[in-house]
Parts: sequence; structure tokens; C-alpha cells
Amino acid sequence: MKRSKHPSSRRAEIQQLYLDYAAGQETLPASALLMFIHKEQKELTANEDTAESLIDRFEIDETARENRSMTFEGFLRYIESKECCVFNQAHTSVYQDMDQPLTSYFISTSHNTYLIGDQLVGESSLEAYASALRKGCRCLEIDCWDGPDMEPIVYHGHTLTSKILFRDVITTVGQHAFEVSAYPVILSLENHCSWEQQEVMAHYLISILGDNLLTAPLDRPAAEDLPSPHDLKYKILIKNKKIKHQIKAEDAAEESANEGEEDEDEEQEEEEKEHQTRAKFWSPRKEGSKKKKKKVVVAESLSDLVIYTKSVKFISFSHSRDHQNYYENTSVEEKKAHKLVKASGSDFVQHNQKFLSRIYPAGFRMSSSNYNPVEFWNVGSQLVALNFQSPGLPMDLNDGLFQDNGGCGYVLKPAVLMSSQMSFDPSSSRHNLKSTSLMLKVISGSTLPLPKSGKALDPFVRVEIHGIASDICRKSTHTVKNNSLSPHWDTDMAFKIRLPELCLIRFCVRDQTGFLSSEFVGQYTLPFNSLKKGYRWVPLQSKDGFSLDPASLFVYIWYS
Repeated sequence: MKRSKHPSSRRAEIQQLYLDYAAGQETLPASALLMFIHKEQKELTANEDTAESLIDRFEIDETARENRSMTFEGFLRYIESKECCVFNQAHTSVYQDMDQPLTSYFISTSHNTYLIGDQLVGESSLEAYASALRKGCRCLEIDCWDGPDMEPIVYHGHTLTSKILFRDVITTVGQHAFEVSAYPVILSLENHCSWEQQEVMAHYLISILGDNLLTAPLDRPAAEDLPSPHDLKYKILIKNKKIKHQIKAEDAAEESANEGEEDEDEEQEEEEKEHQTRAKFWSPRKEGSKKKKKKVVVAESLSDLVIYTKSVKFISFSHSRDHQNYYENTSVEEKKAHKLVKASGSDFVQHNQKFLSRIYPAGFRMSSSNYNPVEFWNVGSQLVALNFQSPGLPMDLNDGLFQDNGGCGYVLKPAVLMSSQMSFDPSSSRHNLKSTSLMLKVISGSTLPLPKSGKALDPFVRVEIHGIASDICRKSTHTVKNNSLSPHWDTDMAFKIRLPELCLIRFCVRDQTGFLSSEFVGQYTLPFNSLKKGYRWVPLQSKDGFSLDPASLFVYIWYS
């Protein structure tokens, strides 16, 4: 589509930049292009070779190429290329240190991965597993129940969600596990199966996943830490309870009963209570069935597959300090986790330096809605589980964080969360940190998608900062009437950011539909640390995370 020649169109804005730097010459010489890259784009390591290689890549006019200069059309192609995307292109590959223990990373984690609808009557689907893995998800949940003919099934227990075979889920995982990332996949089993069907599960895991399944500890010096993502490349880990080997079989049931329910079981019980109060889809469980359930023993063959991710019940931070082993992890429901963040944030941070912790959505979220994950990343929880099938702000933030580091599903936690010297509490306002000033000019938009009605938008842009409590902030441009093609805002915004390394920036375009009402048009979220300075374009995404190309924003960014 030919761009509008309206003076406030992006083409006109870029032409003005070009003319400023060409300073009266017919084309832009390499030296002037380099000056633009240094002065505006703040790419201070660029040199003559950088400018010449850009001319080779983006200039098609032979004469200009021979003169080592750029025509306006070449300059426009450069500005609209990935080179000038707001997201740092060096971060589209794995660039972080992948040799730290697993506890040092945020890990992309999905809750009730098998669902593509709500928690009561939604559809269970193999495609949901493939889709989560393609999004870089590295920790999947599998809710396992006894099925007919000794075939374990996967569905949301005691609800009308459809059922799929455990065997098929594992086949799908095996096919897609390492399609977009070589780093380890954790299968979090919510295991309700009888001893016999657990044996079947173990058989499928071993026979279908083959060498990718981690079945024994790695050969490494006596360790007090988990292995690294690099150590575990192309490996699939099983997260489940584990039995102690020295006990006799007849004592196993008693031990299992005494060890107390692991939080995933509590999760199931909470959800059952919710279902019973909200919907009479099934008859309430008989008295005493809970006690009987505790007698379900982990089958030895399945227990043997649990190596570095043994599920234990969370009791308290001090209990974990004294008793939890490095290969054990806990799961905490969002409401309980929220209370822990508020009451003892720095203890939570220190706990997460040593152990993996998983946070999961409350049982009352029948429609598979999500909580805001940032609060739990701020204390260093690695496995913050979200319903991947539910679009909205929490998934935008998750996609934003995990597009970093090449989209491999592992993002290194910042030093502030890993320091043993400094006691960091994200909810405390007393951070002796020098703030960063972020200056942002939202200049214009281009080819924004029209609403279903087909009438032109009245768009405005909201810029949101998500991070520690004292950094949370949002600012909006004014509304431009009746312009989807090339709205022009030219709005300056200034933000003070205390902890940029825990910040995500979200650009959200909305359509003003009434005095106080507006509707979502598109958004883009990225970590502050991946933000490029200078004149940049922001690629917009739809509600469910798909590219709305060529819809984009044009912005100017500066921070110090």
C-alpha cells in the first residue's frame, strides 16, 4: 500500500530527518549517515564500515551505491527495517550466560496446558501443548487421571472438560519440545492416577521420549546446586513427588499419607471446592475420600524419573532453609504467594536464590483468567504459571519478558535478585538506587487495524511501565480523531525508573469509543533492557499475540 503523503505521515517525518542530515546534498553520504547513527540512534560503537554496510543492504540506486551514499528511499528502507526496531535485535538470539543453576532464571511456565477454553467445560487439546512449546514455554502441566483400558487420561478432573490420552500428550511433547529452544522442558505432573496407571505413565515417558528423558543425575562434581540450562540441553525433566527408596513397599502407603499433600493436590482440592459451590456438575465427594486419596502411592518406576524436580509441600521460608534440598521445589497458589510477597519479600527473594518455586492461578479463576505475573518475578520466582490460552495483559507481559534471550524460554534473573550480600525487598520503597530517566516521544502511528465496524479509529497510545511497585506508571497521548492510517501525536513523556532491570514497557494503542470508554487495538511489550535509543518503530500485536504487521508506532527514545 502506498503511504499517505499527508505531512504528518511517517514518510514525511523520516524525510525531514533525511534532509536535516543530508544538509543540502542530493544524497546522504556515508559520513552523514554515521553521524545520524551516533547522534540520534545512540549506537556509539558504529563506524565507517557500519554505515557502508547499511548502504550495501538498503540502497538499490547504483549511482548512490558507487558514491557510498544513500538516497531517501534507501534511508526509508533502513529506518523501517529490523535495524531500527525498538527491540534490540541482538536479543533475538540467546546472549545470556546459560551456565548458571536453573534457579537463576525466569522460566516460561504454563498452567493447565491442556486446556484451550475455560476450566469447567473447555476443550482439552494436544494442539495446546504444541502451541505452548512453539511460544517458547519450558514448563508444561499435565493433569493425569485413571482412564479406561489402563490408558491414563489428561483433563481437568471432576469437570466436563474433554479428555485426551496421556500417551498422545507425551508424543506431542516429544515432537515439539525442542522446535524453538534447545533448553530443558519440565513436565509438571498433577498426578491422580492409581499405582498401576502410574506404571503405564512411566513406561510411556521412557519409551516415547527416549534419550531426551532425564533418567539419572548428571555426572558432575558433588553439587549443592541445580544443573544449568546448558547442562540440560535437549532434556525433559519430570516434576512429581518422589518416594524414599530405603522404605519397604508396605510402608510406602503410610509414608505417602504422612508426607502431607503437595500443593498441586491442594490446588486440585481448592478447585473442586470452587466447582462444587459454583456449579452442580457432579455429586459432591463422599466423606473420607480425601483420606483415601492420600494413600495413593507414587509408583517406583515413576518416582525413579524424578531427578532434579521433586515436588514438596511449602511450609515456611525458615522450614525450607533448614530442611529443603536443592533438588526439591514447591508450588504456591497466587493468593498465598501474594501474602508472602507482602509480608516477607526479601525472604522470598532469598528462598528463590536456592530453590525453584512455582506460582499457580487461584481455583476461583473458572474462566482461565490470569493474575499479573510481575509481582512474582519481582521476588525471583522462576515458574510463574499462566493460562496460555487466555489473552490479555498478563500474557502480554509474559510474551514481552520471554521474547528476550532469543525466545528460548529462559531469562537470567537480574543481579539484584541473586545477590547474597544485599537484602532486596521489591515492595519496600527504600531502594538506594540511582533512578534512570526515560524520555519517550510517541510521534505517530501507521496503518492501524480497523475495528469490525470498519469505521476509522479515534486512536490514542498508552505507555505503561510494569516493574517494582514504585516504578508502576502509565501515561497517555491525546486522542486523534478519525485517523487509522497515519495518526500523529507528537507527545513527550518522562518516566523515572528505580529498577529498570525488572521493568517491562508496554505500548498499547486504544480506540476512544466514548468519553470514558476505549477499546484495545494493538500492543507491544518488551523488557526495558531490550529497549533501543533513538528513532524506532514499534511492531504491534493483536490481543492473542499475533503480528499486526504493517501496523506500527514511530517513537523517539532516550534514557540515562
